[in-house]
Amino acid sequence: MRLHVPTPLRWSDLDAYGHVNNARMLSLLEEARIQAFWVSDDTSEHAVGASTAVLDATPGATTITLIARQEVEYLAPVPYQRQPLDVELWIGQIGGASLDVCYEVYSPVGVEPRVLYTRAVTTVVLVDAATERPRRIGDTERAAWEPYLADPIAFRRR
Repeated sequence: MRLHVPTPLRWSDLDAYGHVNNARMLSLLEEARIQAFWVSDDTSEHAVGASTAVLDATPGATTITLIARQEVEYLAPVPYQRQPLDVELWIGQIGGASLDVCYEVYSPVGVEPRVLYTRAVTTVVLVDAATERPRRIGDTERAAWEPYLADPIAFRRR
């Protein structure tokens, strides 16, 4: 199973060539990841990631998250579009204190032909805010994420 996170582009995401800059793509992936996994004041049962949004990112939270690794494969230039990109997310691996968030970034829903622009993986490590040491993924987090556990991305070139 995958989460579908509509992720809008901003004019500032474009570079001089008129497509989304490679560094800005990391920001778009971050936005989708936050929508999917972090609790916010407006998270409701109908929001994207409502069942998976179990990480508290508010000031004073007991857990912080760190990015240990990112790998991105750019497959096609992303032109500016008014409709949000369709970012599909799933978990490629759940470890003791980390998880691999997988992404495929597609053209907006309803736009034909459907274009796959980018594949990516981010390794997120859960860290105890007080000790600044990795902490184990809890039962609640694991239960929320396991339905989205699927095969990791197989990149074309390595």
